[in-house]
Amino acid sequence: MTASDTSSNEDLIGLDLYAEIRRLKVERNAILLAHYYQQGEIQDLADVIGDSLQLARAAQKTQADVIVFAGVHFMAEVAKILNPERIVVVPDMAAGCSLADGCPAGELRQWKAKYPGSVVVSYINCSAEVKAESDIICTSSNAEAVIRSVPEGQQILFAPDKNLGRYLVKKTGRDMVLWQGSCIVHETFSLRKLVELQQRHPKAKVIAHPECEEAILDRTDFIGSTAALIQFAERDPSEEFIVVTESGILHEMTRRMPHKTFIAAPPEANCNCNECPFMRLNTLPKLYRALRDLSPRLEMPEPLRLRAKAPIDRMLTIV
Repeated sequence: MTASDTSSNEDLIGLDLYAEIRRLKVERNAILLAHYYQQGEIQDLADVIGDSLQLARAAQKTQADVIVFAGVHFMAEVAKILNPERIVVVPDMAAGCSLADGCPAGELRQWKAKYPGSVVVSYINCSAEVKAESDIICTSSNAEAVIRSVPEGQQILFAPDKNLGRYLVKKTGRDMVLWQGSCIVHETFSLRKLVELQQRHPKAKVIAHPECEEAILDRTDFIGSTAALIQFAERDPSEEFIVVTESGILHEMTRRMPHKTFIAAPPEANCNCNECPFMRLNTLPKLYRALRDLSPRLEMPEPLRLRAKAPIDRMLTIV
């Protein structure tokens, strides 16, 4: 395959990027971790495909010398936090996250200072600096278990996703103070268009990620993390599903269940807004160059790494 990219491709002329990436993984003793929201061609090359919790556990267990993280910046940071001695590279260092960007560590410190004695639970979609200010981290896969692990009567501050936080309040009955952040992808889904889609596909089950707004979640048959959505679709006898999350997940769903039909829920605007623009910054040419050059390389000051690691370790002991 000859790749196309926005940058100069002279170094890629005539290359079979699939073959070269596979060769370099062996040569570098590298593991490629990819999120379900990555482009299908990257998922096809990955050693591990997963959601944030699955990828964190894979990073924790790996014996590879090099971790190539095809996801967004905070995910690669988690890999580095858990593997300080290993090289961690990302295809594009600009692959960020609207949730992480919307919760600066300095503002979080000011926020939690208003609630002395509270437990700060931060969604993994945040920077290493915010993790270092937190008491425990959660993912959408284990968020309910993490919240339930906090003693009753203990005030909880939840950051940075208000939609996930609101969902957890309903699930657990805990009265949490929520940071008012949201995901730019999961806030784009249109209730009106979802209803229209349900009318056209009356037998389809609606499955959604808890980062979606409450009005969307109220119309679903199942709510769960990306991994949980896939597992539900595998177990459920239905043949048709409307999927309300980033559309990259449909690649893995179709691969695992080719006999079933998966329909991406549409955003309000006539755009590709159900695709994360940050996730899509990673491309095959950038992946190849990251492996070839071991760059861009993610580094982290050791004091920050240790402070950020403590709440991640607490999370990983819960489930």
